[in-house]
Amino acid sequence: MIDTTLIRERIRTVPDWPSPGVQFRDITPLLQDPKTFRVLVDCFVHRYMDAQIDVVAGIDARGFILGAVVAYELNRGFVPVRKKGKLPFDTVAEDYELEYGSATVELHSDAVEPGQRVLLIDDLVATGGTMIAAARLIRRLGGQVVEAAAIVDLPELGGSTLVRAQGIPLHTLCLFDGH
Repeated sequence: MIDTTLIRERIRTVPDWPSPGVQFRDITPLLQDPKTFRVLVDCFVHRYMDAQIDVVAGIDARGFILGAVVAYELNRGFVPVRKKGKLPFDTVAEDYELEYGSATVELHSDAVEPGQRVLLIDDLVATGGTMIAAARLIRRLGGQVVEAAAIVDLPELGGSTLVRAQGIPLHTLCLFDGH
């Protein structure tokens, strides 16, 4: 098992962003450091290298960074789960609630084939809405979410509990409480 202390130490907390009271967990310092970025990618690649996964789906936008690299390293295709209005082809959409509002995510209608086994990746789990909505889209297209994965879990917001309650296995590397 890989020690994730290095990863956790590189995540910056930005208070009161994007709104008062929110403690934003910023992964950009983690990505800027080549050693830490490699350790991060290796954590996920080692976990999934022997898993039966057909495609990796990354959630807009920071999930794209990690998801695309993991897909490349696993020699699998990459599927972007985008915010509403960003995909140019026929789409399926799912609305969800955020910690500070609501939003919609979309997938191309041909992004996942029936029976495909999908690894779903994002940077963090807060309220769980984005991850649950993305999983619903994958399931609607006939795919199976093998596991959802994220760098950060914010357990005080209850998202990881909600994701698991939807029958979605979840793997995260670092826990952050409200402080």
